[in-house]
Amino acid sequence: MILRLSDFRFPDSGARLFPENPDGDVVLEIGFGDGRFWAEQGPLEPGVNYLGVELSGVSLLKAQRRLRAAGLGNAHLTKMPAMTLLRGVVAPRSLSRIVVNFPDPWPKAGHEEHRLLREEFFELAASRLREGGEVWITTDHEEYFGFALEHAARTQAFEALEASPPAAALRTKYALKWQELGLMVNHARLRVTRHPNVSGLDVQNEGENVPHAIVTLPPDFHLGDFEKTVARTPAFTVVLLDAFRHATRDQWALLAHVEERDLTQEALVSVTRREDGSSLVRLERFGGPIVTPGLKGAVEAVTTLLEGRGATVSHRAY
Repeated sequence: MILRLSDFRFPDSGARLFPENPDGDVVLEIGFGDGRFWAEQGPLEPGVNYLGVELSGVSLLKAQRRLRAAGLGNAHLTKMPAMTLLRGVVAPRSLSRIVVNFPDPWPKAGHEEHRLLREEFFELAASRLREGGEVWITTDHEEYFGFALEHAARTQAFEALEASPPAAALRTKYALKWQELGLMVNHARLRVTRHPNVSGLDVQNEGENVPHAIVTLPPDFHLGDFEKTVARTPAFTVVLLDAFRHATRDQWALLAHVEERDLTQEALVSVTRREDGSSLVRLERFGGPIVTPGLKGAVEAVTTLLEGRGATVSHRAY
C-alpha cells in the first residue's frame, strides 16, 4: 500500500500500520528503488512487516507492482525524505532493522553534506532501533563506505558485525550494474549498542483547531499586485509564492512553501469573507498537510500580509 505523509501519525506504531501482524518486526528500507530487494528478501521473512521510503514517484509505482506480484501484503511504501520519516513517523526503539542499499554517494568535492549516511543519520537511527536492532548498508562506493563507517563510529552507538551481503541485495538494479562493471560490493551490519534520545517532529494532533485568524479587510482590499513574500525564523522559512482569487466565491487562496528541519511542505492558506463582514484566514486541508510550527507560521505570515494591507485582526489561533 502507498501511504501519504498525512496517512501517518507522529510518531506511529507498527500495530496500527500493520493490524494484521501487530506483533511482527518492522524493517525500514531507505531508497527501495524498483522494489527488487524486498521482493526477494520478504518471502524469506514472512513474519516481518516492511516499510519502504523513496523520493522517486516512478520508483514508488514500480515497487508497488513488484511487491504485489510477490504477494507481500504486509508492506507499505511512501514518498518522502528518509530523515522526515525516521524523525517524525518512526517511534523510538520500534525498528528491528534499517536497510540502505546503494545510496547516492554524492562523489563530487563539496557535496558530502548531501550524503544520507552521516553522523546525524546514525544518531537518529540508533534512537529508532529496538534492542539488538541493526543497520544494513550495501554499496559499491569504497570511499562512501568508509565515510559511513567513520560517521557511525562517531556516535558510539553501534558495533560492527562480520557479515556478507544478503543475496537479495546483490540482485538489485544497481548491484547488477556494478557487478557487470567488475566493481566490488561493500557490506556492513551495525548493531545498536546505545539508544540516544532524539526528539521527533512537532506535529499538531488530529482534532485540534486548525490554525486560523479572523480579520476585517478594508473595503477596497485586493491581492492583484501580490509579490512573493518570505518570512524566516530560526525554526522554519515560509515563502508565500502566489495568490489566487476564487472564481465564484469571495475568497482568496495563497500558496505557501514551508521549509523546516527534515521537512518541506506546500499548503494553501485561504482568506474567506464571512456573513458578518469579517474574513477567516485558515490553513486548508487540501493536499493533506501535517500541521507543524512552520504551517502555523504560514497562517501567521498571511495574516501579517493582510495587516500590511489595512486589515485589522480580532482573533489569532496559531
